[in-house]
Amino acid sequence: MVDIRLSALEVAVVQNGTRPVDTLRDTAAFAQELERLGYHRIWYAEHHHSPAIGAFPPVVLTAHAAASTTAIRLGSGGVLAPNHAPLMLAEQFGTLAALHPDRVDLGIGRGPGTFDEATARALRRGAGPTTDAEYREDIAAILSFLVDEVAFGPLPEPWLLASSTAGATLAAELGLQIALAHHIRPDNTHAALERYRAAFTPSRWCPQPRVLVCVETVCAETEEEAAWRTGPMDVIKAGLLKGASEIPFPTPAQAAAHTFTAQERQALDAFRAQQASGTPEAVLDRLTQLADETGADELMLTTPVFDLRDRVQSYELVKKHAEATAAP
Repeated sequence: MVDIRLSALEVAVVQNGTRPVDTLRDTAAFAQELERLGYHRIWYAEHHHSPAIGAFPPVVLTAHAAASTTAIRLGSGGVLAPNHAPLMLAEQFGTLAALHPDRVDLGIGRGPGTFDEATARALRRGAGPTTDAEYREDIAAILSFLVDEVAFGPLPEPWLLASSTAGATLAAELGLQIALAHHIRPDNTHAALERYRAAFTPSRWCPQPRVLVCVETVCAETEEEAAWRTGPMDVIKAGLLKGASEIPFPTPAQAAAHTFTAQERQALDAFRAQQASGTPEAVLDRLTQLADETGADELMLTTPVFDLRDRVQSYELVKKHAEATAAP
């Protein structure tokens, strides 16, 4: 039984045969549906130069969704510090928090948000990858600007995204809430959480360790339907495993016709075993196990499936089954 908060990560998939503007229209409908279902928050991820994921700035998607909802929390998960001036991020999310009090999160990450080196350099105006020291300085500057320069009203709630012990150490040193990218690097989750809790220093932002774990979750009425829905993302992952360029997000039928090598299938099966996929019963059992193992305060579900209706249904099945099995 999952008795902790459930939230969502929206990666804004651009489906094969559709246009990015169609994905943009879906984001508002998705936020409204998840608010109706009682999810706690939605975060938007920063991506660039991808045929499968829209290059939509998280701050814009947050503003758009906030204008069409009334209660659900919204924000970045994450906005990538190396790509932005710290003062600009503080101003953007400080403004959103003033316009939508107690509803805006500022989740900050480090990656470039692209697999294309030229795009990554363009985002940083020709600079190379950020160093550990530069990243720490950027995070500290963002937090300082929020308090000293922006402070338009209620502040956004800051989180640090991490997928390694290095990121967990930084979150602990700065006294920030941590969002663990279990959906990207699940093998690092437990070591990162151990480091975070052991090294945590209280701050004005967070008096004690607070953990969110993001898990890839695909729920359907049957195992077969869940496997059908996970097919397109399996094709994307298989390509990334062998260093191929990203491709448009395939349809389930296109994915079903794709041939995986034995090595790819083994890697995909191993990854899925650490996520949550299948019937409502199987998904809730896995989410409960993950919550117990990590001691998470909140689980964030990301559901990269082809159709908006299937994505919403997955979240609906999880939420309804969680409520049905909750203790009276």
